[in-house]
Amino acid sequence: MQLKFKRKIIKYLHILQPTIKVGIFFLVAIIAWRLVSPIYNFSRQNQFSKDFFLSILLNRDPPLKKYLGRTNIILLGIGGGQHEGGDLTDAMIFFSIDYQKKDIVEVSVPRDLWSVTLKDKINTAYHYGEEKKKGGGLILAKAIVEEIVGQPVHYAWLIDFSGFKKLIDLVGGVDIDVKNPFIDKEYPIESKENDFCGGDPTFACRYETLKFDGGLQHMDGEKALKFVRSRHAEGEEGTDFARSRRQQLVISSLKNRLLKPKFFWQNLKHAEKLFSAFDDATDTDMNLSEQILFLKSFLKLPEQNIRKIVLDNGDDEKGIKGFLVNPPVWQYNGEWLLIPRKGEGNFDEIHNYISCNIENTACTMRP
Repeated sequence: MQLKFKRKIIKYLHILQPTIKVGIFFLVAIIAWRLVSPIYNFSRQNQFSKDFFLSILLNRDPPLKKYLGRTNIILLGIGGGQHEGGDLTDAMIFFSIDYQKKDIVEVSVPRDLWSVTLKDKINTAYHYGEEKKKGGGLILAKAIVEEIVGQPVHYAWLIDFSGFKKLIDLVGGVDIDVKNPFIDKEYPIESKENDFCGGDPTFACRYETLKFDGGLQHMDGEKALKFVRSRHAEGEEGTDFARSRRQQLVISSLKNRLLKPKFFWQNLKHAEKLFSAFDDATDTDMNLSEQILFLKSFLKLPEQNIRKIVLDNGDDEKGIKGFLVNPPVWQYNGEWLLIPRKGEGNFDEIHNYISCNIENTACTMRP
């Protein structure tokens, strides 16, 4: 009896074998699709193309947006935090990068430059754009910077300096060579902007005094933040141009810190915190593949290949003319600001100078 039963089972299994095979095939296919589909959709959404992987693996020219072989990006720095004006850009830096020639032109654009389009200083562009719609800040800031530098801006990257200090702490601080020592007696203390200071007419309790000696210094995130944001030092270091140079120093030092040999191998346990801090402190209109390609290529570019330009008002004592001038404050409702020396809204001279530097590494053109 048992033998007959076994034979029947074998017979039915033999008959059902094709059906079982088809069923197993579809089951495997469904499982594979469930696993592969999210990866495929993620790759497609972030444009992980063949060119992306070839650029990563073979160090090819990254497939980023370009104009005349160069990728242009602006770095925007906002104060962040809870204080008033936290979304006004303290820093606006334009980068034009040629990855094949390993050449970078870096232009610091003064925050107090007047924009005819905005009818306000350019540091308000991000604020006004975000008021219109989420993400509009990057769009408007790019458009305004394009007017000033005379070059297309492909991407924007926003840094919240109040969050950036955490990132600097995670990498162990930065080393800064302070060229010009300075004292700032009016550095604002966060959350004390509206403190009445017990009736003190000078409102001294709202401020702290900063002092930076000359020479090489190791700075943690808090100190580096104060170094780049200080605005009320006496003399040249109290100018917007000096702040732009200090911002360039900190960004350059952080870049060098990240590129130290074996840095990530020695800090693997902090890698997740590091990437999380970077994500929290930044915003960009790049998709993920573009971010990876840009950072990989940018961090590898030699520091000595970065040609730094600061648009300023020159130095009368040294007989150096600048591109910008300070118009009488009465013309702009009492506001201290900057306009091109050729006249409000006339950026032709600046366009020519930046174009000269982009096209010629030995450009010497000045006003």
